[in-house]
Amino acid sequence: MKTETMIEEKENTAMNIIKKGRGELFTDPDPDHARIFFRKKSRKMVNKSMTLTKAIETFVHDGDYLAMGGFGGNRSPIAACHEILRQGRRNMGFAGHTASHEFEILSAGEVFDRVDAAYIVGLEARGLSPCARRYMQTGKVKVTEWTNYCISARLRAAAMGVPFVPTRNLLGTDTFEYSGSIIVECPYTGKKLALQPALYPDVAIIHVHESDVYGNCRIRGILKSDNDLARAAKRTIITCERLISNEEIRRDPSETTIPYFLVDAVCEVPYGNYPGNMVYEYFSDEEHLREWLKAEEDPEVFKEFLQRNIYDCKDHHEYINRNGGMEKILKLRTIEHLLHKEADK
Repeated sequence: MKTETMIEEKENTAMNIIKKGRGELFTDPDPDHARIFFRKKSRKMVNKSMTLTKAIETFVHDGDYLAMGGFGGNRSPIAACHEILRQGRRNMGFAGHTASHEFEILSAGEVFDRVDAAYIVGLEARGLSPCARRYMQTGKVKVTEWTNYCISARLRAAAMGVPFVPTRNLLGTDTFEYSGSIIVECPYTGKKLALQPALYPDVAIIHVHESDVYGNCRIRGILKSDNDLARAAKRTIITCERLISNEEIRRDPSETTIPYFLVDAVCEVPYGNYPGNMVYEYFSDEEHLREWLKAEEDPEVFKEFLQRNIYDCKDHHEYINRNGGMEKILKLRTIEHLLHKEADK
């Protein structure tokens, strides 16, 4: 009885805001505002296959807020990053969730001017990107800090259609001070909670293993928050290693990670994460990634490197051909398969 009385008293008290982070929110967390867009979005099961060039032209605009799938160097939409540079996108927002090589590429093109930063600049065990570091130190980019889990929670809130989700992370950290989070007193328990505001990207780009032409996708290995990202984003572009039939999708619906009604474009881009790692498909090209880092040390050398590897390439296949072609890809596929064979022993 005493517990019920305490809960009733708490319910009759307005939520007490204890502290606010000083970080700027770059997106609107209001689910009703997002719903105005989603209400008009087509849910038809129609053929959405198109070239990557057309998908970027149609769905990625200057000033948009962009988020990308994958985890670190694994399953990132690298081909799409190259195409964004070729098309000269600018003034975008970006969710630096677990961003590594994709952040390096977008920094090289100065694509974004505001970033929700959780993991950026670093290329995991390979070290820091000199290019990304230089760009972030220019003062051209507004930054609000979060943790990886914060951005996952923000995408989950958007996927749920609520303006925030309460968490217990960030409490007592300096990261909170530079975040857009708010610490409140729980109306049920009186405990401190950090509210993570919903994140609705204008556009998401997610690289997957397989998709049909309608956008039913299969992802193998680590998922991160890509299922929530596809639900949170106003527009979703899928790049896939291969297109498969809808009959194959229907054969085992439990393997469908992202359903068609969340997807706006499907682009078949084999080896679309090269030079990154695509689990069960091909290992990362560590030699070429070292070339990136070395070239970045000298801005003039790096400018020539980008011209040769991105701007002078008509598409991702030409980029691969300039860096070893199918011979290199087959070696990377062999490494990946051997690693999984050893892991299965």
